[in-house]
Amino acid sequence: MVKEVLGQPILTTGEYVERVERMLADYLGVQYCLCVMSCTGAMHLSLLALGIGPGDEVITTPMTFIATATAIIEPGATPVFVDVEPASGKLDASRVEAAIPPRTKAILPVHLFGLMCDMRALRAIADRHGLAIIEDSAHCVEGTRDGVRPGTLGETACFSFYATKNLTCGEGGAVVTKNPAVYDKLRLLRVHGMTKIAADRAREGYTHWDMVEMGWKYNMSNIEAALLLPQFARLDEKLEKREALSRRYVERLASVPGVRLPTQSTGPDDVHARHLFTAWIVDGRRDEVIAKLRQRRVDAMVNYRAIHLLTYFREAFGFAPDDFPIAKAIGDSTLSLPFYPTMSFQDIDTVVDHIHAILQEPRRAAG
Repeated sequence: MVKEVLGQPILTTGEYVERVERMLADYLGVQYCLCVMSCTGAMHLSLLALGIGPGDEVITTPMTFIATATAIIEPGATPVFVDVEPASGKLDASRVEAAIPPRTKAILPVHLFGLMCDMRALRAIADRHGLAIIEDSAHCVEGTRDGVRPGTLGETACFSFYATKNLTCGEGGAVVTKNPAVYDKLRLLRVHGMTKIAADRAREGYTHWDMVEMGWKYNMSNIEAALLLPQFARLDEKLEKREALSRRYVERLASVPGVRLPTQSTGPDDVHARHLFTAWIVDGRRDEVIAKLRQRRVDAMVNYRAIHLLTYFREAFGFAPDDFPIAKAIGDSTLSLPFYPTMSFQDIDTVVDHIHAILQEPRRAAG
């Protein structure tokens, strides 16, 4: 399909991007979708489209990738962190209401690892306080909780098509909404605030365009869209494979001392998007396990260290390590294990056997 696109006159945003937008909107059951070049850009544009800027505050989680917070900073707003659920690592809805400061304009929850936040609880809080919700759904195209999908209850939901994601074109993202006015604003902001783009002029013939608002260069090209389109047909099949692999990990890791697992499900009818498989290594041995796994030719990663511990956020906002102790504890112990649809159960058994062996070794004394 990429070869097909390269033979077309429009390589930038055009028909193929529009096809992805329709497919994703239909998949999620929402009215509108716009493809952009990153989830970060989708969140930034969402904030702007909802009128959030300098002096405003947005509640979010410290247990996420930095882009969740930097997207809030980009339009001049301030991230306000709320600690997370100890069992799942996701934004703790029960703590949000008490943390709403006077200038709060929105809540930005993260569907971490592919398991959705309690969107019904967050929506009720947002409605009581007149707040918008922008969902960071970078990990969660396929997820469902309490009959809710990403984009169902938020003003917008934002997605990533980064190289590691379940739906990927290397770099890319999308934003969905049910609100036509928000969609129109997003569409304008996505390409420089221009009233027409190249594909419009190709379809309609040349007419003068205008720039009616300050905008950004966030539009996806037909080339990335061509990489995405064939993957929609395989989304559910790949999710089934990842679900089976997750069950194997859970079964095998349950008997390994020194390992805890985050919540795998919130209800019998809920769907975990299974973007990552994460384990928590207790007793401060996470970094040791990573190093020794690498010696055994097994790659593992950290998703994520708590944001408030990073230098920029400590210096810019004055955060201390114990400001959000649950996020800190999870960030100090979390470990993302090898996880991809073509893995075998034997691959998983090998990874778990290595972890078990490492944790059975005596710890070396510090210093």
